[in-house]
Amino acid sequence: MYQNKWSGMLVSILSVVIGLIFGAIVMICFNYDPIVGYKALWEGAVGNPFNIGQTIRAATPLILTGLGFSIAYTAGFFNIGLSGQALFGWLVSVWVALLMPEQSKWLVLPMAIIAGMLAGALFAAIPGILKAFFNTSEVIVTIMLNYVSVYVTDFIIRNVITDQADATPMIGDNASLVIPKLSELTNFSKIHGGIFIALIMVVIVYVFIQRTSLGFELKAVGLNKHGANYAGMNAKKNIILAMVLSGALAGLGGVMNGLGEFRNIFLTNGVAPAIGFDGMAVALLGALNPFGIILASLLFGGLQTGATFMSFSAKVPQEIVGIVTASIIFFVGANYVIRYFVERHQSKKAKQGGKTE
Repeated sequence: MYQNKWSGMLVSILSVVIGLIFGAIVMICFNYDPIVGYKALWEGAVGNPFNIGQTIRAATPLILTGLGFSIAYTAGFFNIGLSGQALFGWLVSVWVALLMPEQSKWLVLPMAIIAGMLAGALFAAIPGILKAFFNTSEVIVTIMLNYVSVYVTDFIIRNVITDQADATPMIGDNASLVIPKLSELTNFSKIHGGIFIALIMVVIVYVFIQRTSLGFELKAVGLNKHGANYAGMNAKKNIILAMVLSGALAGLGGVMNGLGEFRNIFLTNGVAPAIGFDGMAVALLGALNPFGIILASLLFGGLQTGATFMSFSAKVPQEIVGIVTASIIFFVGANYVIRYFVERHQSKKAKQGGKTE
């Protein structure tokens, strides 16, 4: 177990390093200095309090969508619908906030957050139920539901919440996650109180997976659902539970955008929010460990924040910055190739050690 833990960390670190090297090669091919480029990226991510605040702001929803993916993956499922679930959570949280413009913050904010989580959970329950009772592919169902979420959201924005407008009105202060003192501390960045909710959820998910019987059952179902059934566990119940929890966390990730960063919701133009897809990469990079997901989310948040500064300061075109970011995501997704060579090397060392003895 100890060896596997360090092996997973090594694979994640190598994924990032190889991605950065590949990005440097791309910059060299187009006659840009990678040292200058990456220096600008670093300064843009953590160079001053404002940029640090922006990095944390970008990382906040990724922590939650990453946690959502990790729970589903632990139970043996690939939840590709995080984006749709996050978008639905975003929509419902803003909608609830707009319906109660005059009520107390102590009432509206919790209700909007819970409503967003429930929206994501209900949206994820659909593929969970289909998987549990009909053994459908959760990958196909969740991908299709992303499109449903996008078009339903656009319809509701234009025809229910507004009268053919491209965006909803801004929510009131009574539903906002913005904390003025926190914003002032980071030179008025868009950091908000959602980061504290995200960190609390990290601890809750860790305790749930590692210290509770339900968490043990989810892991057992992920390893072998037939064996779990034989041991007296209800595999169908756990399949649905895993997807519902995954969707609730993804929905909460969307709430961070709705009540924290943007404070409204606008037309998607047919594109689901990137926080869902990035959340999958974050979870894999963090080796599905809740605390590893925090570090991976900060890395991705830094890449997002630093990319703009990199383009402005180092004169590296935005397209090449996108290639650098995409290459890191690619090697994160392909970390099983790296894992193969790492484990092969460790196996060779173990055999050589055995022969020596």
